[in-house]
Amino acid sequence: MKSRDEASLSVPISAVERETGLSKDTLRMWERRYGFPTPIRDQFGDRLYPQAQVDKLRLIRRLMDQGLRPGRIIDKAAAELLVLLDGTPAEADYNPDEFIRDLLRLISEHRVVELRAALQTRVQNMGLRAFITDLASPLARAIGEAWFRGELAIFEEHLFTEVMQNLLHKWIGDARTGEQRPPRILLTTFPNEMHALGLLMAEALMTLDGAECISFGIQMPIADIMQAALAHRCDVVALSFSQAYPRTRSTDGIGELRKALPQHIDLWAGGAGISRIKRVPDRVALIRGMDDVGIEIAQWRQKNAHLKAG
Repeated sequence: MKSRDEASLSVPISAVERETGLSKDTLRMWERRYGFPTPIRDQFGDRLYPQAQVDKLRLIRRLMDQGLRPGRIIDKAAAELLVLLDGTPAEADYNPDEFIRDLLRLISEHRVVELRAALQTRVQNMGLRAFITDLASPLARAIGEAWFRGELAIFEEHLFTEVMQNLLHKWIGDARTGEQRPPRILLTTFPNEMHALGLLMAEALMTLDGAECISFGIQMPIADIMQAALAHRCDVVALSFSQAYPRTRSTDGIGELRKALPQHIDLWAGGAGISRIKRVPDRVALIRGMDDVGIEIAQWRQKNAHLKAG
């Protein structure tokens, strides 16, 4: 147990995120993978970071912005990082639109290994949360639009989806810790909804926020959703709708499921397809963007503050 003086001089993880630009999930991932940073814990079990570690993290982030990978520099002393910083040429400013165009080119040229490496590197530099909200979501839209314009073949769109889904499964596993707490969220889609990428992105963000996610994949009948939610004592059912899913089917299905679910189980719906839903049943929350996932979880926890993880 650390002394009270040491804890008082340390910085909480939210402040480290603001000061360094490194997301909370990146800090936790580095702690598990590289053994740095090494936070202490306060009386509530929350992470606190000594100022020296925060200063080193700030140097690491600056070097990452110049193109260096964290695995190559994270074990170096702060003095060594300063030397590297003085001698490393600055990388051109990262432009997400240009990066998306580069990825589209890799997909159209069937360069799978380079596509996977580019996505992996960008996650390491941005952190998983920022990657999903700022890059992956607009990238998925750009892929769909390119296919619609005839610039990508259907098999090329499927290739991107498969690569991204495999990477998301891995990143979700890396982000999952033993600190999960309510809400317990069941994730799925209705029958004939074939698109799972948005569902996986939402699951990743929910996992980063410490929620317990139980994914049943795609195409789950309404009766099975209800039974599974009860069997697993879920707090929330989260559905994803792509732009291609019929509006009437999504509207009617949401209404039917809401009536079937007990009042204490919340129902959330997200994805590009919800923009076309005209009639939203009572007690259904529409998540209109990936940025809203964390907001919805925070609101649920505030409303259900009396519940304990267990």
